[in-house]
This record gives sequence, structure tokens and C-alpha cells, in this order.
Amino acid sequence: MPSMLDLDDPFRFLGNDGEVAGIIRNYDWASTPLGPVESWPPSLKTSTALLLQSPVPIVMLWGEAGVMIYNDAYSVFAGHRHPSLFGSNVREGWAEIADFNDNVMNVGLSGRTLAYRDQELTLHRKGYPEQVWMDLDYSPVPDEEGKPAGVIAIVVETTDRVLAERRNKEEFQRLQSLFEQAPTFMAMLSGKEHRFELVNPGYRELIGGRDVAGKTIIEALPELTGQGYYELLDEVFATGQTVRRFSERVYLQREVDAPPEERFVDYVYQPIRDETGIVTHIFVQGSDVTERVRAEQRQRLLINELNHRVKNTLASIQSIVSQTLRGVHSKEEASAAITARILAMSRAHNVLTEENWDSADLLTMVESSMDAFRIEGREAIRISGPNIRVGPHAAMSIALALHELGTNAARYGALSSPTGIVDLHWNLDENEQFELVWSEEGGPAVFESERKGFGSRLILQVLPRELRGTAELVRRSSGIVFKLSTSLEAISDRPVVEGV
Repeated sequence: MPSMLDLDDPFRFLGNDGEVAGIIRNYDWASTPLGPVESWPPSLKTSTALLLQSPVPIVMLWGEAGVMIYNDAYSVFAGHRHPSLFGSNVREGWAEIADFNDNVMNVGLSGRTLAYRDQELTLHRKGYPEQVWMDLDYSPVPDEEGKPAGVIAIVVETTDRVLAERRNKEEFQRLQSLFEQAPTFMAMLSGKEHRFELVNPGYRELIGGRDVAGKTIIEALPELTGQGYYELLDEVFATGQTVRRFSERVYLQREVDAPPEERFVDYVYQPIRDETGIVTHIFVQGSDVTERVRAEQRQRLLINELNHRVKNTLASIQSIVSQTLRGVHSKEEASAAITARILAMSRAHNVLTEENWDSADLLTMVESSMDAFRIEGREAIRISGPNIRVGPHAAMSIALALHELGTNAARYGALSSPTGIVDLHWNLDENEQFELVWSEEGGPAVFESERKGFGSRLILQVLPRELRGTAELVRRSSGIVFKLSTSLEAISDRPVVEGV
């Protein structure tokens, strides 16, 4: 039975001057299943008073119809559906989610509760369909006899948070994809112990495919001890200063039971700070530049070797010119002799260049040297010998010696005669002793000359000295015989050229 105070003011229980309280005072409740306010049971009035005082969006669904009574905070949530939503049956008021609310009413009026987190629903709050996410908690409201008379719902919209989390997740996935597909190596280290949180395929390839996730760098890469990398990470973490290094040598255990492998890397250690400015992580990014560094090393080696060879070649040419000028009587003779000797060097150069100046096949080099002295129509020069590779220094020395022997044979020896023959052969014995023999037959008689020219000095003095061997020249009536004896080691090495 209503109290005398209620009869004086049936809305006294509201105790609130908010917008919704005003709507309640002016609403035609008699047209609803709830009836006039004067007839409301105390449980309905008390529940209404409580929800009006809450700053959280709350809606009460009273009776089987689920008549909606809500507070000011819920009116904001309802958007353009407020105030027409107020006092309506929930299944009709939110017609777009009638099935959802029908289940809520059935469960709540049976005395049970419901709870949803980030529940996605499509509502028409602004005149068009809108996806929203909410945390929803439903509880039964008991009447005076303790039986469920309605359902009260606490509604907290989480749309902004859910969408922000989705955007963050999508951004993270995009960054993760970039991280995984990056052509460089990357890793994220956390804390003072530099624990691996993220590692991309490039980094795993660098370290030999090891699984380092969750491990500290000391645990994951113990071979870095003594190389300065642990200490550098400590410095970056302590100072917050970015560190960049280029072509840094690092030894990594890239294969099980194998010694650490030398690699070269360009890298950056970038400190990552939290919102307070404290360093919490170190981002590692870089490139394995081993092949580039080794190519640069090879290039420097080749340049140095080229400089050395150019200097030696110039020294040889200078010596040839100097020695040639001592034994000639005219400019024409000097020019011809110098040109011929330089061409002999050039032919040897061509053979060596085809072999990248590593070594030369002796047969190829000899045949190239003898091409200038071959006689068309007959085999005046016979060449034979086992396959032997000679170093660049030995190849140049032998080529110059063969040029002098060939020039002499063409002018005065076997190659100046229609029937003369030059037999050029070499051997290698079981002790790896090398012997080269130049033997002439069928040429004019050879006489001892008192005058020793540059050619004689070259084959009898310079050549054996350069190849650490001995040389012998025998003059016979049928032609000369020249023998060079040395070791395989001497003709295979690359000693420093001292000039001829």
C-alpha cells in the first residue's frame, strides 16, 4: 500500500533532478504494463532510484515485456534512440537485436545471470547500422517475494578500445610481416640481460638457424665472449646512445661441432624507451656484408699485386732497354731488339692474363713464345714435355730466355738453315728436379764469340739466378745445346722479381 508521503508525491523515490528523472515524472506510465507510478511495487521504485544514481550506463527491463527504465549515462549510450527508447518494451525498442534480448529476458527472469565481454552487436543508434562492442552484465531483480520481476543490465561500451586494439594488432601484424620479410637481420632484446624477444629469419640465418627466443644473448650466443658485443650492448642499455658499426668482424658458431666462422656485419644497436624515458629494449638491425668485405679484400690484394707486377714489368723493361743499348751500334738495331724483347714479354703476359696470373701451363707458354720463329711449310721446332704449371715469375724469365735462343737460332743457328731443326723439351724426375733443353741440329757451324751480348748474359747468368738453378750452353758443330736445371718448387713459386 502506498505511504502517505507517496500519495503526496509519488515520485519522491527518484531523489534525482537529472534528465531521465524528469522524463519519469512526465511519462504516461499508465499506458505501459507497469501502470501508474503510484501502483509501482517498492522493489521497482528502489531499483529505479538506485540506477538513477549510478554514473555507469544501467538499464532495467521490468516484467515479461522488459519495459525499459534507464539512467542518464545509458541515455548517452542510446544515442538518437533516446528518449523514444524510454518506457518501450526491450524487444521492440531494440528491434535489431530482439533475439539477443529475448534470450536475456528468458535467462534473467529464470533467476540466472549473464555476462559478455566485448560482445559485438549491430545497433541503429544514429539512424544507420553501427557495429559496437560492449561489456554486458545481466542480473535478475527480485520482487517483494524474492522472485525475479525484471532484469538489470550494466552496459559499458568498449567499441573505442576494441577498434584501437584491432588497429594495434593489424599494425603489429603489418610490422611483424615487414620484420619477417626484411632483407636484413633484426632482433629485439629486452632488459639488462638482453633477452631475445623477437628474431627474424635474417638473424636466424646469420647465427646458423639456432632457436634463441627467450634466451639471453650470453645463453644464446656464448661464442661472442671476448669479442666485445656483450659489453657494447650493456653500454647502449646504460647510456641510451645508439651505436652503429660497419664491416665489423664477428665469429659465430653457425654449424654444430664446427669452429666459429668469421663473418663481417654492418649493424645498429637502437635503444627503445618506455613512456617514462627508461631504456627497456635494444633493437638490433644490420646486414651480413661478408661477401662484400671479402670482395674488397680480394680487390685490394689484386690492386697490390697489380702494382707489384707493373713495377716489376717496368723494371724488367728498363733493364732490357739498358742492357740492349750496351750491345748495339745503331738506333735501328736497338729499336728492333728492344721491340722484339718487349713483344716476348707481352706474349708471356697474355698467357698469364688468361690464367688470372695465378700460374701458366708451360706448354702453352712455350708454344706462344715460339710462334714468332716457326717456319711455314715445315716443322722446324719440335716441342715436348710433361704437363707442368709454372709461376708468373718463372714464366716471364723462361719466355725471355726462349726469345733470345729463338732470335739467335733464326739469325745464326738452326732456324737460319733450310734443314735446321730445334728440339725443345723438358723433364721432371722423381725428385721434382726440372730440366729444360734447347738443342739445335742441321744449322751452320757455331763458333765461340768473344763478345758476350745481353742474350748470353740473360740465359747463362740472369735466368739461373732468377730460378735458383744452373744453366749450361754447349756449342757443337751441328748447333748449340742449352740446358736449364732447377727445382719444380723454384719454377712454381712467385718470388719477387728483381729485374733482368
